Formats: sequence, structure tokens, C-alpha cells
Amino acid sequence: QVQLVESGGGLVQAGGSLRLSCASSRSTFSSLAIGWYRQAPGKQRELVARISTGGSTNYADSVKGRFTISRDDAKSTGYLQMNSLKPEETGVYYCHASIVAGVGTDGVPFEYEYWGQGTQVTVSL
Repeated sequence: QVQLVESGGGLVQAGGSLRLSCASSRSTFSSLAIGWYRQAPGKQRELVARISTGGSTNYADSVKGRFTISRDDAKSTGYLQMNSLKPEETGVYYCHASIVAGVGTDGVPFEYEYWGQGTQVTVSL
């Protein structure tokens, strides 16, 4: 079992910045792919950014150039630096971790997935 604890959320004015952290209980943090998801009120949870075990990153189009995902395997922590925040980016931000657990009988790899409890980000006008 992997526990994920997010921190760094809060209230910020539009145009401001926040840095979210995701601390993991797993000693082999480097084997986890890390993602950040956002869930706005009344909307589905959506992927904001993801970083692979090798450091490859991908971002939602809406945050490219403003958000940066990173990881520090020595500290078992992932980060999301958010700059130039917009009011529509208000929501609960969740840390997600996944690890390839094996290969099914169909030859397709399957993963174990873990979620943090979320941290609220509120961007005011």
C-alpha cells in the first residue's frame, strides 16, 4: 500500500503562484509514475500533469508553459509548480501514483493506482 499526502494548496489571487507537494510513504518512490489531477466543483476529475519514472512529462494543453511537474526521488516527493493561476483552475488537486504490477493473460500490462486525499486550490479574481 502506498500513502500519498498532498500539501501546498490555498487561496491565491489570479496571476499568482502555488507549489503543491505530494509526499509518498513508499521507499521505492522512483518506481512510481506521478500525476496531478484537478476536480472543479460539479466537474469530472481531469489530468493536469504527469511525470514518468524516467522523468518524461506531459501536461494538459491549458496549463502548458505555466505549470511544471517534477519529482525528487531522494525525498519521495512529487511537485507541481503552478504559475499565472486562473480562477477557472480552482478545485481540489489530487496526487496520483501508479506502478506497473504485472502483465495480464492478454499480454497487457496492468497497474496499481493510488490517490492522495486532495488539497484545495482557490484562485480569486
